[in-house]
Amino acid sequence: MVTIVFAHPWHGSFNKAILDAIIDEYDNNNVAYEVLDLHKDNFNPVFTEDELSVYNKGKVLDPLILRYQQVIKKSDKMIFIFPNWWNTMPAILKGFFDKVLLKDFAFNYEGGFNALLDIEQSLIITTSEHPSPNFKNTIENGLIGDMLKPVGIRNSVWLSCEGTSKGTDEMRESFIDLVKQAIR
Repeated sequence: MVTIVFAHPWHGSFNKAILDAIIDEYDNNNVAYEVLDLHKDNFNPVFTEDELSVYNKGKVLDPLILRYQQVIKKSDKMIFIFPNWWNTMPAILKGFFDKVLLKDFAFNYEGGFNALLDIEQSLIITTSEHPSPNFKNTIENGLIGDMLKPVGIRNSVWLSCEGTSKGTDEMRESFIDLVKQAIR
């Protein structure tokens, strides 16, 4: 199964068009998937004091986080769709990683740092007004190298659409075609 994590608040965005294209492709090819639409789900990326009090125990107080963890556990592939804001991911997505990829779910410290997830591959899809090299380090080292790979989300590929709002319809259509090829 594929878990798609969608982190854009506006459903009129190009990010949503990318999500819709993926859904159409998967529906047409009978691929099992689940979308975690962080904004639509009203996901709160901010830790409360109560949540932090159980964080080091790997415990969860929010039922939505438990649902997200159950979905991820059934997945062999993940897709992350988000805009690049200030050369990084939106706060809601950072909060998703902080609150969902918890100790004893995504990793443990038994004899060192150990990955507990078994996600065979991931696709990271970003949109931006800036050239990809501006935030390449953030994605490749920060997200992929420091967050995904250590917890068992492997074989990550990054696709970035630059100049999204200034680009042509043809450019956006070409990028969606690239995404469709990447998910096949």
